[in-house]
Amino acid sequence: MKGKLKIAFYTFGCKLNFSEASSISSSFFDCDNYEIVNIYDQADIYVLNSCSVTANAEKKCIELIRRVRRQNSNAFIVVMGCFAQLKPDSIKSQYNVNIVLDNQNKYDLFDIIEKYRTGKEPEINLFDKKEVDFISSYSGSDRTRVFFKIQDGCDYNCSYCIVPKARGRSRSDNIEKTIEKLNVLAENPVKELVLTGVNIGDFGKRHNESFFELLKEISKIDNIQRLRISSIEPDLLEDDIIKLVAESSKIMPHFHIPLQSGSDKVLKEMKRKYDTRLFANKVYKIKELMPLACIAVDVIAGFPTETEDDFKKTVRFLENLPVSYLHVFKFSKRENTIAADMENVCKPYDKKIRSNTLKELSQNKLMAFYELNKCKEYDVLFENKASNGFISGYTPNYLKVKTPYKENLVNQLKKVYLREISDDIKYECDIL
Repeated sequence: MKGKLKIAFYTFGCKLNFSEASSISSSFFDCDNYEIVNIYDQADIYVLNSCSVTANAEKKCIELIRRVRRQNSNAFIVVMGCFAQLKPDSIKSQYNVNIVLDNQNKYDLFDIIEKYRTGKEPEINLFDKKEVDFISSYSGSDRTRVFFKIQDGCDYNCSYCIVPKARGRSRSDNIEKTIEKLNVLAENPVKELVLTGVNIGDFGKRHNESFFELLKEISKIDNIQRLRISSIEPDLLEDDIIKLVAESSKIMPHFHIPLQSGSDKVLKEMKRKYDTRLFANKVYKIKELMPLACIAVDVIAGFPTETEDDFKKTVRFLENLPVSYLHVFKFSKRENTIAADMENVCKPYDKKIRSNTLKELSQNKLMAFYELNKCKEYDVLFENKASNGFISGYTPNYLKVKTPYKENLVNQLKKVYLREISDDIKYECDIL
């Protein structure tokens, strides 16, 4: 493997995965020994950053392993991330992979590849720590917004979720260290910063600090123009956080809150830490202070014990809530979780029907939310790429906007007038 090598990266899953992969791959971008190529191009090395939140996520990773192996039968293939954490032996033995790196060792990827490139054999000790340290990361400057990891792991024990086993216990830096890193990042002004993690509302709890306190400190950094919160658990979405967002010109009025079920019985069986009353109170509090805020909701269709009556309760609950749209997931059985051993009341066909019903409800909610914002003016941060002659961007409340491409709009904040909704559910707008 000596000499200059072509290397390709691909990341599955969440914004957290993307921020980590971006930080890990940055060393290769800065090294003359490597040429970065597309994952679908011929490469000497392929690095797949995997996800394991659903069986389908694992399936997609396996499919890509096979595809890149067909592209180059002699390629050096690395699989890292959550799938690698949970099933290292089967990945290496069944899918012709050269290296499997768990969520601890993946940060040593550059040194490991360098040793292979120069003909040395690196020592890789999988799972050699019971307690994994917190390692911060953020996405590179190749995108309009920066994803910044503030937290990792989860102490919750939801009956369907494999993530705590893949990511370990909840952990983070303290506020002081987090702000130090953000100040370095913001030496070049950041148009939009997205805070990511597994359970970001848990930030700071080992340091007797809070996510609310962190938000207040980040809001003081002048070179960060817009701040977005990624998914936050409803029981950790304190009223003080909601009020802070409402009063802030920097934190965007955009919330992503996991519900999972509108049935209190199912929520208990899921081992969630709230009921529908608490969830509804959070939604109404947001809308009381920010009537045009975007509220996205996660919901699982076909949990094993979900009856038809439970599902109808979920639909009625969501129909009556002023949320903006849904992220719908069909229940996916994960080995070594409580739900994996539950008796399945919900059959596969019912799961599919329920998922489609929720997706239709989501579409109706989304259209109603877009209509609510028609003929309004917003500041839009435009992206850095064109599609079919248009450039797109997002309003503070996460409405997607498009206008004919002009180079001077790239990565710029512009005030726009939302004129009409296009067939692809984007606002056509006029630049003011």
